[in-house]
Amino acid sequence: MVTGVFFFSVLDAGLKHLAGTYPPIEVMFLRAAASLPFLGGAIAVTGAWSELKVRRPVLYLMRAVLGMVVLWTFIYAVSVQSLSYTYAIYMSAPLLVAALAGPVLGERVPAARWAAIVVGLVGVVIALNPGGNFVALGGLAAVLSASCYAVNVMAVRLIGRTDSNYAVVFWHLVLVMLASGAIAWPSWRPIAPEHWPWIALCGLTGALAQYLFTAAFRLAPASTIAPFEYTAMLWGIALDWLVFATVPHLRVLVGAGIVIAAGLYVVINEHRTGHVPVTEVQVG
Repeated sequence: MVTGVFFFSVLDAGLKHLAGTYPPIEVMFLRAAASLPFLGGAIAVTGAWSELKVRRPVLYLMRAVLGMVVLWTFIYAVSVQSLSYTYAIYMSAPLLVAALAGPVLGERVPAARWAAIVVGLVGVVIALNPGGNFVALGGLAAVLSASCYAVNVMAVRLIGRTDSNYAVVFWHLVLVMLASGAIAWPSWRPIAPEHWPWIALCGLTGALAQYLFTAAFRLAPASTIAPFEYTAMLWGIALDWLVFATVPHLRVLVGAGIVIAAGLYVVINEHRTGHVPVTEVQVG
């Protein structure tokens, strides 16, 4: 899980680098297109083509639309602000998933868990710093990305009741690639030769991260490994410092600490009560 989170963080750093030159919608296309060959190779090696059958196409379309909003807003957020600042807000996604589990999936959400959700959202507010003259657009984009991600998880959990993991991931990438490519085509910016290694890096790290996440959840209880997802904040700080020469503001660290503490409480509480832990947070 720790290695998978690291690869997702490297992917996000690659997206941030590319977003400095190309529009977010074009970067979204490149991210999906670069990952498909690696995923297709894995399906070919395992002979899992029969698992690509789709049983609930409307949910796939809904998830594709939500996924595009998630990626577009996330890419925009990291293009105008640090990874660590974006992560501090994005780490609230599991809390939002826990909040939606009741009304959408019919799961019981105890009062203590609602309290943790509220505390975590207070951490997001601290990180956003609304007491200033304005809240940065990048911060608002990260909030929208996390919110749409939470709704997207609801769609994934509904699809997962009938369809395979390969189908969920493969068709999502295909739909996002086709839609974002069509939108990006009229104002397409030619790819500079020096950026092809970055695109390949995004595809490779995205595929490796997805594989490691799946392996981690297969080898151990979700409640055991889910807390390690929050190491993304550490990787984000390290990459900001090493690659982009930036360090997070103390307010961002405080807000992130509150969000992570609330998220860990939700995971521990679900483990004690026998509920399935909320979700994987796959940034990027």
